[in-house]
Amino acid sequence: MSKSTKIKINSIKTYLSKPQNVILILTGILVTFTTIAPIVAIVKDTFQIHPGTIDQYLTGKASGYSFANYTDLFTSRLAKTNLWTPLLNTTILAIGACVFAILFGGIFAYLITRTNLPFKKYLSSIFIFPYIMPQWTLAVVWQNLFNSNQVTGTSNGLIATLFNINMPAWWCIGLFPCIIVLGMHYAPFAYILIGGIFKNMDANLEEAATILDTPRWKIFTRVTIPMVKPAILSTILLVAGSTIGSYPVPHYLGLSTLATKYVSMNVKYTGEASIIAIIMMMFGVAIMYLNQRSLHSRKSYTTVTGKSGQITKVNLGKVGRYVIAVVFVIITFFTSIFPILSFAFETFLPNPGDYSFLYTGNADNLTTKWWITSENITENGMYGQLGILHNKTIWTAFRGTILVSVICCLTAGTIGTLIGYAVSKNRRHSKLASYVNSMAFLPYLMPSVAVGAAYFILFSSGKINLFNTYLALVIVGTVKYIPFASRSSLNSMLQLSNEIEESAIIQDVPWIKRMTRIIIPIQKSSIVSGFLLPFMTCLRELSLFMLLCVQGFILSTTLDYFDEMGLYAFSSGINLILIITILISNFAVNKITGASLDEGIGG
Repeated sequence: MSKSTKIKINSIKTYLSKPQNVILILTGILVTFTTIAPIVAIVKDTFQIHPGTIDQYLTGKASGYSFANYTDLFTSRLAKTNLWTPLLNTTILAIGACVFAILFGGIFAYLITRTNLPFKKYLSSIFIFPYIMPQWTLAVVWQNLFNSNQVTGTSNGLIATLFNINMPAWWCIGLFPCIIVLGMHYAPFAYILIGGIFKNMDANLEEAATILDTPRWKIFTRVTIPMVKPAILSTILLVAGSTIGSYPVPHYLGLSTLATKYVSMNVKYTGEASIIAIIMMMFGVAIMYLNQRSLHSRKSYTTVTGKSGQITKVNLGKVGRYVIAVVFVIITFFTSIFPILSFAFETFLPNPGDYSFLYTGNADNLTTKWWITSENITENGMYGQLGILHNKTIWTAFRGTILVSVICCLTAGTIGTLIGYAVSKNRRHSKLASYVNSMAFLPYLMPSVAVGAAYFILFSSGKINLFNTYLALVIVGTVKYIPFASRSSLNSMLQLSNEIEESAIIQDVPWIKRMTRIIIPIQKSSIVSGFLLPFMTCLRELSLFMLLCVQGFILSTTLDYFDEMGLYAFSSGINLILIITILISNFAVNKITGASLDEGIGG
């Protein structure tokens, strides 16, 4: 054996002797396969001819490959309906939701951190509720409030019933309500990101501008806003990536987007639906590219080296501060507390939209049949379903949801923690670490419907048939939620000095013991949060899982099933169960770990 060969072998042995390098290699292989394999499967599906679909009709063949799907989707007389209009709506929706979330969440963050607004702790805690709750929550509440038989052709909502006011169609369905609802849902993103900078930013520059007698509005636009620009950009990237793949909100509020069009076309236009999924994925890749560019550009914002402890709070006035606080108390009531009350109330209505109890005060106009019916009775409008408390479909789906959520949080949390550890140890001059970090984060930036569609194609093939199995949901959920744990772990590991682990290495302490006895206990709060965030997100997931299982398999798809049946009391009950489960889980997380999404921002 030559000397150069021995040197190479020794260098490889030395490299592999470090656990972080082995972890990087293994997780690199894992994230490459789990990200690339479904993309390859869906690209292949766009060229494939599917029996019984439009491509068979266009080509006259029952099998093989063709460009017919591309030609028909982009150039046929239905191109505007199937592609260009949904694409335009998706783009406008993403931009609108970003603008609304940044304005609403950013203004709220400024008021909480830089003014003398009262009730800060309460407002800060309640403001994040819309993000914790399922995405479609506010969409259903919007329907319950503003729908009317005259405009939307559905049962009357509260406004139409109580005040005989029929809101216009553009207010009830379409782009406007979708932008408002998704903006409200993702405003906590802006609040947490922008509020964190407002809370901790150095006030020297603002103080210097004040000394120079600069008007306050000019200080805000020329000094404060540029300093929070990175947080604004991060909010745009996260909200845009999530909005593009949103299915429930456009579905409930009647807007044709790429996500809703994919679901509607997937049966008869299978190949063309796959092209739509690829277009959504391209949005995700573009967002990741912008994210990488923004990470490099943030160096230019590191302009302050000291931290002033004399941040002057803006005085809103004796009356003004309470007026603004009351306005936000009312807003947060309707976005955070009213949905829970609304869903609970809907489950006691005798029929959808029958709000007669509110103006008669007669308790006979309420019913408990949706909860306690224990017999198969078809005459009471329940279509043979048992009440929620006795309904095996609902509770089987609930157990399935809990099972998938627990396994997802364990697998995604473990893999993400290992990735965060390995990347933090190799963060300097390691292309493999950068690659693993980017590939692990890519599925999060990709629209959920597109990721679900890619895995649906991969798992529905003859070679891999995992459709309608818990294993499929766990795999997809793990891939999608790894970034929660990896980013949380990476941020916490970067705070640890290398000397802590090196001292244990000198004492010849094994790697497993170093992790379990030293590293994990020190950063327990961040690491536990990385495990529990996937759990809470998985509980309310619909867009990611809806293509991978039948209705009734988990709670979110069961809710969709009862909606289609017209049993809105059941879907409201399921919403209530999901919200209560998520809130209890979030409360338990806060008590166990001491961590909170809004910790350190509002008090």
